[in-house]
Amino acid sequence: MVVGIGIGESSNCWSRDLMTQLVRKGEGGSRNTSPIGRGVGSRNVSPSKQKVIKTKPRGLDEETMAKFAKPPHTDVQMEDDIWAMLPEDLLNEILAWVPPFMIFRLRSVCKRWNSILLDNGFLKFHSQVPSHGPCLLTFWKNSQSQTPQCSVFSLPLKQWYRIPFTFLPQWAIWLVGSSGGLVCFSGLDGSTFKTLICNPLTQTCRMLPTMHYNQQRQLTMVVDRKQKSFKIVAANDLYGDQPLPIEVYDSKLNKWSVHQKMPATNLCSSKLAFCDPRLYLETLSPLGLMMYGLDTGYWEHIPAKFPRSLLDGYLISGTKKRLFLVGRVGLYSTLQSMKIWELDHVKATWVEITRMPSKYFRALLRLSAERFECFGQNNLILFTSWNQGKGLLYDVDKKVWSWIAGCALQLYTSQVCFYEPRFDASIY
Repeated sequence: MVVGIGIGESSNCWSRDLMTQLVRKGEGGSRNTSPIGRGVGSRNVSPSKQKVIKTKPRGLDEETMAKFAKPPHTDVQMEDDIWAMLPEDLLNEILAWVPPFMIFRLRSVCKRWNSILLDNGFLKFHSQVPSHGPCLLTFWKNSQSQTPQCSVFSLPLKQWYRIPFTFLPQWAIWLVGSSGGLVCFSGLDGSTFKTLICNPLTQTCRMLPTMHYNQQRQLTMVVDRKQKSFKIVAANDLYGDQPLPIEVYDSKLNKWSVHQKMPATNLCSSKLAFCDPRLYLETLSPLGLMMYGLDTGYWEHIPAKFPRSLLDGYLISGTKKRLFLVGRVGLYSTLQSMKIWELDHVKATWVEITRMPSKYFRALLRLSAERFECFGQNNLILFTSWNQGKGLLYDVDKKVWSWIAGCALQLYTSQVCFYEPRFDASIY
């Protein structure tokens, strides 16, 4: 890597010197294409009407550039014995900067690299490098063999990668979400509701203790990288038979703790959003939001009235405790559109921040009653709909809409979530 940087710098300086020499040489014998520098016989044009024509440097054509812009020594013999003696710390630091999905290919080089994921030195360097960036994780089961399948789309690299998920149990599981490199699943093993955590990159999986109330719940997960821990919050289900208290799992304590029950309310959605340390749910009676503070242990009603003509809404957690509401509005199919609002915590009101352009809305939802899904992470919001071959991504910070092929819910069992690949994310 150091050698590559040195060659690049020297070739740039050498190319600039060559460029100067060739340009000076071309001034004497090459054809002048500039209107100002034309000789006798050219049409006289007023300086104010002259057009500036961008051309290549005179005397330097594409063939010359391709021939002379290469470094003087392109073929360098790499001695295996020298590279084999590369210090362990330097090797770990170099590999820590490699995109996580490329490590799988590099592990097949030798036994030393195959055991790199078990090396504490590599994990230490990996935890210090910047994050790879957001990804999209798609999970489904093969219709014939019922084998778990997983594909990850890297937004920085614009490419899909297949990750083996054979380490997961064979009972019915459902994708809950992801945070800090860990992925959470829940499901039923017979009549028992279970929760498990895994790291897809390290192929490790862990079953969590059983909750106090063995009933299917709405779950959300948050990872604290500084504390090297994670929490899972289990809230009421919209279709539950009876209201249940909130339960919170703390990885440091390795147990579930029972919190206060939510007051009698009429939930309008089973979706919830967790902006640490607050949990938000949509309610119709009383109208607005119910907020539960894990630090205070109390419920609080926020009288934030929903926008007019809201047909279906999703709560999305953003960075720095920002809370978004995403929903479809409009009474008639020809007047429908999609909007995004942000909660003003001081005034307890929803403030519109953007509207989905009509061309994207028509492409996403062809029918007025068509179902769609929406989820977000780190101020990124993804829209998917059934039988679509692509998803629509919106970047709140950059205010940019873009299509992503292959991440839609094409199968009934397909599930999607945002995912940050990290080797140092521990399930314990």
